[in-house]
Amino acid sequence: MIKRIVTEKAPPAIGPYSQAVETDTLIFVSGQLPINPATGCFASAEIKGQTQQSVENVKQVLQARGLDLDRVVKTTVFLSDMKNFTSMNEVYREMFDQESVPARSAVEVSRLPKDALVEIEAIAAKN
Repeated sequence: MIKRIVTEKAPPAIGPYSQAVETDTLIFVSGQLPINPATGCFASAEIKGQTQQSVENVKQVLQARGLDLDRVVKTTVFLSDMKNFTSMNEVYREMFDQESVPARSAVEVSRLPKDALVEIEAIAAKN
């Protein structure tokens, strides 16, 4: 059975997709932009603030199903410029428990929606 996950504590989808989809064993969180859901604007113009907000948005989607970041098994980080990798990584390291840090890919893309500096998607295990 597949369920859609929707929460007001993360930004709404800006297209024809779900914030996340839940299966019997996994939750697939769509790419989260660094949008503060309370304001609808980017949390920051800088990569560190944008990374923090993107991870926070992933966390809020998971918390809608009673899970936390320690259940994340894989993330993909999309960067508009690989020069931001080190700064993104500093914030990312702080936000994920080092005992359960997930597998990760980080790629540079030519452009992100709304000209964001970062977008992060995640897969989490339910059990």
